[in-house]
Amino acid sequence: MTEVNTPFQLWAYLSTSPLLWLTVTVLAWLAADAIAVKTGRHPLANPVLLSIIIIGTVLHLTATDYRTYFTGAQFVHFLLGPATVALAIPLYRARHLILRNLLPLGVSLIAGSIVAIASTVIIAGWFDLPQTAILSLAPKSATAPVAMGISQQIGGQPALTAAFCVLTGVIGALMITPMMNAMRIKNYAARGFAVGLAAHGIGTARAFTVNSVAGAFAGIAMGLNALITAVILPPLIGWLMN
Repeated sequence: MTEVNTPFQLWAYLSTSPLLWLTVTVLAWLAADAIAVKTGRHPLANPVLLSIIIIGTVLHLTATDYRTYFTGAQFVHFLLGPATVALAIPLYRARHLILRNLLPLGVSLIAGSIVAIASTVIIAGWFDLPQTAILSLAPKSATAPVAMGISQQIGGQPALTAAFCVLTGVIGALMITPMMNAMRIKNYAARGFAVGLAAHGIGTARAFTVNSVAGAFAGIAMGLNALITAVILPPLIGWLMN
């Protein structure tokens, strides 16, 4: 067994262990979630956003590159697959509700998904962003596991897409309630579906804190938008960027 005599040697030994970065990731999430609870689940205190800040700070202070970190974090990354499949559960449970409202939900879903993708690509083009950044931005309104997979498929950077997804969710969660109140939209099903479509999981979590019906419809929109975005984004992005 390697003898460790100094703090530097201890760090050099631990930093090569994948278990270290898995532990850091889990502890960062627990700390971020505790902060979120203390703030009453304020949208700005989103655990995902806080975890990114904490882990990024640790990596910067320890001069650790992302490849080394991911050696341990890949175990968490693996869970994105089951998490994506699990999106089918709320859709299955709400299948009767979806079937009863199939036409309005379908029209809203397709329109919202197309607008989210097209507006992002067009505005990013106006700012002359690099192609990789545009491709990473395009799926930002889909839930992160799906958006990252789409981003990788079309040539974007999944890590950058994940950051854009979090930012989109936080902005959506902050804006949705005052915006809907200003527009005098009182139907919580419509409010929830809109936020789930535009701001995925973070917006859905916020919708549940406002109204249970809004939360349920936000969950439905999040799952359906993940599905429709995966289908329409690749051909749509090709057309928009030609």
